[in-house]
Amino acid sequence: MSLNSAMTAGTSGLQAEASALAAISNDIANVNTVGYKGTNVDFESLVTAQSGGTYSAGGVTTVTQQMVSTLGTTTQTSSPTDLAIAGQGMFVVSTQPTAVGGDATAEFTRAGSFTPDASGFLKNTAGLYLLGWPADGEGQVSTSNTSINGLQPINVSSVAGQVSATTAASVDANINAQQAVSPQATAAGATPPATGAYNALSNSMSAYDPTTGTGVEPDFTIPIPVSDSLGGSHTLQIDLLKSSTPNQWYAEIQSVPASDVVSGPGLAPGQIASGTIAFNSDGSIDMANTTLFGTPPDPTLSIGASNAAAPTGTQVNWASSLGVSAQQISIGLGGTTGSGAITQAVSPSVVSSIDTNGTPFGSLSSVSIGQNGMVTATFNNGTSRQIAQVALATFPNVDGLTAVNGDAYQASESAGEYSLKVAGTGGSGTLSSSTLEGSTVDLSTEFTNLIIAQQAYDASSKVITTADQMTQALLQVIQG
Repeated sequence: MSLNSAMTAGTSGLQAEASALAAISNDIANVNTVGYKGTNVDFESLVTAQSGGTYSAGGVTTVTQQMVSTLGTTTQTSSPTDLAIAGQGMFVVSTQPTAVGGDATAEFTRAGSFTPDASGFLKNTAGLYLLGWPADGEGQVSTSNTSINGLQPINVSSVAGQVSATTAASVDANINAQQAVSPQATAAGATPPATGAYNALSNSMSAYDPTTGTGVEPDFTIPIPVSDSLGGSHTLQIDLLKSSTPNQWYAEIQSVPASDVVSGPGLAPGQIASGTIAFNSDGSIDMANTTLFGTPPDPTLSIGASNAAAPTGTQVNWASSLGVSAQQISIGLGGTTGSGAITQAVSPSVVSSIDTNGTPFGSLSSVSIGQNGMVTATFNNGTSRQIAQVALATFPNVDGLTAVNGDAYQASESAGEYSLKVAGTGGSGTLSSSTLEGSTVDLSTEFTNLIIAQQAYDASSKVITTADQMTQALLQVIQG
């Protein structure tokens, strides 16, 4: 009967407006939620079969949908791991700090407030872990894997600073041609050597100890910083003692401290090489008559691995406690001034510059994320390393995703098949670091909709009241 359908229609109106009120209240509650997408509530009329001239009301129902495709305004932050997407892409996240699979499920979100957790994994405020393509040992990232199962949680603290062993060093220095010859050097020049004479093995500069007076004090020293295969820092020191022979200096290269190396029996403890450095009359180095490095004109120091057999003769190994690989270091002393040259001139002994390659170990100092999603770690040794690249997912119908807790979404049939993309390609959008996307909720609109929903609710309740009064009137006719 039409009166019954009127009451049913009024009830459906109450239910529809209550649903709209719930959506509005949820939007208002999330006005400050990062990446939150407002909900649209659409009303649809219900039509029942009509018979004769009697109209039967069908009522109304609602269809709600979060508008994921709507972009919120962005705000600047001070954290470089806060991310916002300028486009339709979605961050791919995992519920656990592991690759997707097992207990970890894949979800998608626009909430980019990521910060490192205690283990270094980037996690947003909802506890979801950011996924991306990991870099290999050389810092190269392969984005060819288009499966979510191939992504890994991004960890910004588990990587070590890029290290490389020193293979070359150049020294720009001058040693004073007017340096006085020490008594030990004078004694070494006598035939036979006099008491207290300098001797690279038994009375060396490497053994000099100012406290005990043992060894021979060098006239000048040149420290050279080097890095081993694990990034450990060491100092190799060239000690120089003017000889009684014109234009000739006794020279040794030692490790400081001596315990960093194990020297063979043909060397003093801590020594790496010994010999002489000769100069031409114009003050340039005479490599042909320089014996410090063995075979000229390519002076190279060879230091064996920590686990090598005990050194013999003039061989040298890194100390076993260091656990490092063998190393060869080319020492540039004979180039032109400014490119690795040591000279002898009538001016004070001075080191102008020392240049070495190699990179010592460094600890993480900062993290940056580029517009293409490349995550770069910078270390306190001055090096940078790419550690991962953020992956973005796009959907044919992003508004069809299924909303879950934590301002996230799960894939659904209505959203279509996802595609993994690099930021800035295929409509995924570019990334902005130190930026967050705000909620799409507009309070003025929500308050207006709240008033409309309240009025419609009151009207639907009035329909029910009126239909009830008419029913009561009909009953009174029957009773009369």
